[in-house]
Amino acid sequence: MKWSFVLAMLLAPMLALGLAPAARAANEADYKAAYAAADAASKEAAGLRHQWTVTVSALAAAKKAGDGGDFDRAVAAAREAEALAKASIFQATSEKEAWKAMEIR
Repeated sequence: MKWSFVLAMLLAPMLALGLAPAARAANEADYKAAYAAADAASKEAAGLRHQWTVTVSALAAAKKAGDGGDFDRAVAAAREAEALAKASIFQATSEKEAWKAMEIR
């Protein structure tokens, strides 16, 4: 394989991203919707007694950024918190029965 081909394959996605139009800026409504979804997922995880501390930190970062008017950062942090909460919910539900497979018989 030629190095020029490899280099081109590595650089093509970077160039495409650089030439892509910029996404629109988030506004307060975007932040509130993202935060509400993240908060609901976080509360569900807490109800399962499986809330991760990083989820709480991400929610706090979203709130701080939102209160400061940085809605792009707030939405990003809220989406991260929602993803973390959903991952913790998945972990809680999958491990509810998975431990049986590890039991010595």
